[in-house]
Amino acid sequence: MVWHGDLHKRKRTGGRTKPYRKKRKFERGRYPVETVLGEGEERKVVRVRGGGRKVKLMAAKYANISDPRTGKTVKVEILDVIRNPANMDYNRRRILTRGAIIRTELGTAKVVSRPGQNGVINAVLLPEE
Repeated sequence: MVWHGDLHKRKRTGGRTKPYRKKRKFERGRYPVETVLGEGEERKVVRVRGGGRKVKLMAAKYANISDPRTGKTVKVEILDVIRNPANMDYNRRRILTRGAIIRTELGTAKVVSRPGQNGVINAVLLPEE
C-alpha cells in the first residue's frame, strides 16, 4: 500500500514529530499504471477521491495522432516506442507515458496525454528532420 501522509516526518529542528492520529483513507495512494505497447485496448476504471473516476490504460495498440500543420487527427497504429525520457527503465521496457516518442505509420510522434490517467493515447506529429 502507498501512503501520502506525512505524520512520520521530522520537524525543522530535526526532532521527531509524534503522530496525532492514525492513517486516513484519503492519504492512501496507488502504484502507477505502466501502459505497455500490446494487443487490444485494455482499460481499468478506478474511483478516486471526490467520487470522480480515472480510466487507466493498461495496454494499447493505437494512438490519436494530430498533425499540427494540417490540424487533422487520425487514429493510427503504434509501431514502436522509440524513446521515453521520463525514466531509463521505462525506455528499456517500452512503457508509454506522457512525453514518450513513438513511431507510427505517419512518422514519429510525441505522446501528449497521460495514458495511465486519461485512458487514451493522444500524440502530436513531430516535424521530419
